[in-house]
Amino acid sequence: MRLVLLILVVVLLLGAGAWWVWFKPRLPAPEVVATTYAKPVPAPQGPMRVFFLGHSLVNQDMPAMLAQLAPEGHDYNSQLGWGTPMRAHWEEDVEILGFDESNAQTGVFRDAKQAIGSGDYDAVVLTEMVELSDAIKYHDSVKYLGLWADLAHSGNPDAPVYLYETWHWLTDPKGWEIRLQQDLTDLWENRLLLADLARKPDRAVHVIPAGQVLLNFMTTVREAGGVEGITGPEDLFGLDPKGELDPIHMGDLGNYLVALTHYAVLYQKSPVGLPHELLKADGTRAKAPSAKAARLMQEVVWKTVTSYPKTGVPQ
Repeated sequence: MRLVLLILVVVLLLGAGAWWVWFKPRLPAPEVVATTYAKPVPAPQGPMRVFFLGHSLVNQDMPAMLAQLAPEGHDYNSQLGWGTPMRAHWEEDVEILGFDESNAQTGVFRDAKQAIGSGDYDAVVLTEMVELSDAIKYHDSVKYLGLWADLAHSGNPDAPVYLYETWHWLTDPKGWEIRLQQDLTDLWENRLLLADLARKPDRAVHVIPAGQVLLNFMTTVREAGGVEGITGPEDLFGLDPKGELDPIHMGDLGNYLVALTHYAVLYQKSPVGLPHELLKADGTRAKAPSAKAARLMQEVVWKTVTSYPKTGVPQ
């Protein structure tokens, strides 16, 4: 009877969402985390070749913008989908939605397993689907982060692996900025990054904190009362096919800010002074931020990545 009651209590708890507690991953000791991320990633000595694995929050324009900001000779490939979890990229029997449309850009697509395992890249950038908590719960994110990072490490143990921290829907009922404030530690770190570190302490994954850059930039903009055409996060996002606000995908201004973040982390250099009038992946001109807004973006990016040890950028 006691066993039956115990099972019933467990079932009720799980049904109430207590899976978070019951299946909380083992995390490394705080001193291990501090020691691991106190050591910067070795800075690249020239242009990099980068591989992106992810979905539409990577998109085609952001890596193309990064290539225009980076040193001459920078190159990249990718495998993307629509809202794709890392699991779908790994498992051949799981469909990658929007695969053909997402990978149609000439010369950019490369099969992810072949590419990442080849050792051809100076850095590998991984990201997980949004809603992140659903990815962790239903798509075994910790497992697949480890599988992809292990594959990258086996191909080139000197090439850093990065987890690209993205963002949530502007319409999130908890609040877009609140999610950015909470989820870095609760989800990206404790449920993914550090859970992986506990399993493989000799192969740390670092972070490209785009979500934190967005949060810090919008906080700075709000405190300044706006900055030449940007007053709220909506100004960074794009438009849907109907011409209405797209509450999840970045527009040209947002893609520029995210590209700056990738540049600062990957190249470990301040983006202050970089060009702000760039082209999209299709060769057309992107909407450019004003010179003042671009400068503020660049300053916020550098301050953010150099104050967060998990980027691997020297503090």
